[in-house]
Amino acid sequence: MSQTAAGTVPPQLTVKAILLGIALAMVLAGANAYLGLFAGLTVSASIPAAVISMGLLKLFRESNILENNIVQTSASAGESLAAGAIFTLPALILLGYWDVFDYWWVCAIAGLGGLLGVMFTIPLRRSLIVEQALPFPEGTATAEVLRAGDRPGQGLKLLGVAALVGGLVKFAETGLRLWPATAQSGAIAGNTVFYAGSNLSPALLSVGYIVGLNIAALVFIGGCISWVVAIPIYSTWFMDPALAAGADGADLAYTIWSSKIRYLGVGAMLVGGIWALVSIRSSVFSGIRSGMQRYRDNPGEMAHTERDTPMNLVLLGVLAFVVPIFFLYRIIAGSAGIGFAMTLIMVVAGFLFSAVAGYMAGLVGSSHNPVSGITIATILSASLLLLWLSGATADAAAAAILIGAVVCCAAAIAGDNMQDLKAGYLLGATPWKQQLMQGIGVISAVLVMAPVLNLLLAAYGIGPADAEHPNSLAAPQATLMASVARGVLGGQLPWGLIAIGAGIGIVIIAVDEYLRKSGSSIRAPILAVAVGIYLPFELAVPIFAGGLISHFTSRNNPDAARKGPGVLFAAGLITGEALIGILMAIPIVVSGAPDVLAVPAGLRMVAAALWRSAARTEQT
Repeated sequence: MSQTAAGTVPPQLTVKAILLGIALAMVLAGANAYLGLFAGLTVSASIPAAVISMGLLKLFRESNILENNIVQTSASAGESLAAGAIFTLPALILLGYWDVFDYWWVCAIAGLGGLLGVMFTIPLRRSLIVEQALPFPEGTATAEVLRAGDRPGQGLKLLGVAALVGGLVKFAETGLRLWPATAQSGAIAGNTVFYAGSNLSPALLSVGYIVGLNIAALVFIGGCISWVVAIPIYSTWFMDPALAAGADGADLAYTIWSSKIRYLGVGAMLVGGIWALVSIRSSVFSGIRSGMQRYRDNPGEMAHTERDTPMNLVLLGVLAFVVPIFFLYRIIAGSAGIGFAMTLIMVVAGFLFSAVAGYMAGLVGSSHNPVSGITIATILSASLLLLWLSGATADAAAAAILIGAVVCCAAAIAGDNMQDLKAGYLLGATPWKQQLMQGIGVISAVLVMAPVLNLLLAAYGIGPADAEHPNSLAAPQATLMASVARGVLGGQLPWGLIAIGAGIGIVIIAVDEYLRKSGSSIRAPILAVAVGIYLPFELAVPIFAGGLISHFTSRNNPDAARKGPGVLFAAGLITGEALIGILMAIPIVVSGAPDVLAVPAGLRMVAAALWRSAARTEQT
């Protein structure tokens, strides 16, 4: 435990811990924004933040484990806030509603959403962490890393080496352009389209390593449903034959997936989100009742480890954050009535889905929390309501995205908040101090979010690649959010494919329930499969490979996959690649040339010839 021999509690909210937490929240928010736009997935920053914190705090004469816990609480908030922002706000760029990311709008939408996520989960802490004792794998792993803080130098060195490797690979690939980012091939046989490919990013291998084989395999299975099964079927019987004439197989496969097949994932996500709500309904209501009852008693008699933020302050905080959101929505809608309806949807969906996110984080971790499915369900329902209230307008599509953005940020922070509170519970921290630091982390991250997003937009582009931005960041979630809002309001949403996706989701839920009742260690959460359905297949392949590496390197030590050196190395690869991606954006923006760092084609040909020559020499 964290108490000293004299029974006193070590200081937690120290100046150095707060400042370090703010700095790491900003850095990790930028890194995760890049990773999410690139790969469509983000991972928890709690463990690398804990290791960095331990290394830096050891430079001071006095530091303690609870200070480290405070630092990682703030740092991981920055990472989660970035996920909520990049899954939704780029959709406004894709819809043509924004040309750039307006600083104050981003601060307002993402910041208020993130702070609501902190507030919404406070009543659930005792129910989910103490009474139900959910595992919260990443929170538990973070606590173990912090307990091992007597030798932080080794972990910090490993993280640094991995970050260097990841950064160098990214620089060689995207900056110098020594090799393409994706190895892919497509073929057309008659009207049937086939595709195979894999991204070469070490960060994606690391994502698969961290989430483990079970989840990585489900993402891969979802990719196979779309790319190996659905695209050949659709192209054979439903595609216009003229499209296949003279087309490139890989490009045609992407066209079919982005315009049609990806909506299978929408249907699966909708079913998964509803199922998650049904599964945790009892926990949501019991958590609220438990939280209210605790503050009818005398809080002064509680141990410091039981002191949450007082419930009256929570309710006042929710009200204080909801009121400005109403005025923002009113500006967008041009009507107080529609603005009120938008706010009501946001509050109800925000609380329910924050509870879902907190519960799912307790089961499977926050790295693969169902934030995307939650947000799709919100945007779809908001779009239908706005279609009824205001008709099909561009402003209505943007309004639906902005409702989803607040809910997405709230849900992302909620899952992260519960992970951090689990780590604090195991270490003997004071909950209200962590909840305060979570809010500080949200505010810190949101201050840098718009500049980072604008830098990435100018350097790489967001959305489909084109001649100006050949290495455009795919932003798969935001692209899907824009498609859903546009499709509902334009009457062009392929409801048949969404229904088929929902049917696939129901089948997967049935399989998962069978596995649960049979006591199997393997599970099939629907939302992991749905993620694979709407991700490009090139991303699912290295994620699956990373899961296989995790499995075979930790077969004799299952805990190693969660908290061993491999996790630190994987986190370092992700951090290095993401940070170099952001740093490379600076010369690209300044010069206006996306290939400003590229090695001339002639030198690349010479290097390739030398590589082939060396390979032949080694073979002989």
